[in-house]
Amino acid sequence: MFSFLSDFFQKNKIECFAPLPLSACRTVRPYLLEREGIGDTGTVMMFAVPYYTAACDDPRRNLSVYAVGRDYHAYFQALFADMLPALRERFPTQRFAGFSDHSPINEVDAAAKAGLGVIGSNHLLLTERYSSYVFLGEVITDMYVACTPHEVAYCQNCGCCMQQCPSAACNGCLSALTQKKGLLTDTERDAIRSHGSAWGCDICQEACPYTARAKQAGTLYSPIPFFAEQAIPCLTTEILEA
Repeated sequence: MFSFLSDFFQKNKIECFAPLPLSACRTVRPYLLEREGIGDTGTVMMFAVPYYTAACDDPRRNLSVYAVGRDYHAYFQALFADMLPALRERFPTQRFAGFSDHSPINEVDAAAKAGLGVIGSNHLLLTERYSSYVFLGEVITDMYVACTPHEVAYCQNCGCCMQQCPSAACNGCLSALTQKKGLLTDTERDAIRSHGSAWGCDICQEACPYTARAKQAGTLYSPIPFFAEQAIPCLTTEILEA
């Protein structure tokens, strides 16, 4: 299975992936595994999908980087629609399920245990190649693949992300504030306007030394065309009305 998925990921320009035992993961939604007929033993193939593109460097950008490109849910839906039938055909006696975001396991913890990166002070996975600008996905199977989990590693806690975070001035997380349902108070509206964000916040990611190193090394940008297509770095009233 590892060889098959390795070829599949390389074909799809996904370079950051690794297996770990399902038993090493922190299960948070066991019903998702039960629905797929997978018990608490088996293997998880974790992978990280980079999404930062040149459009994200637009100085007018008022959206979180993850929202500049097309909806990542559509990306994973298409990826799994291609991957899972091929796996089931090749290994007909095994069960396979694909997840991203809404997952039976804690994805950041699992990715760190798979050795894909370290956990930052902002609770995001930091990879050497793409910093934290990755979507996490996983294939979970009842097939056994020999692998050993890593010890969870953490960043050096340099404090850059926390020092730059505007949560104190915004009386809470700016990203959560831009996604708040219902009416905003005058203070909340002023906080959003002062930071120029229509949706989300990337300040902690921008301040992270991992991001600076990835940009300097030239590895930050995603090689996957999906995330560069139909990019909208600056949301306007005209775009919304259209």
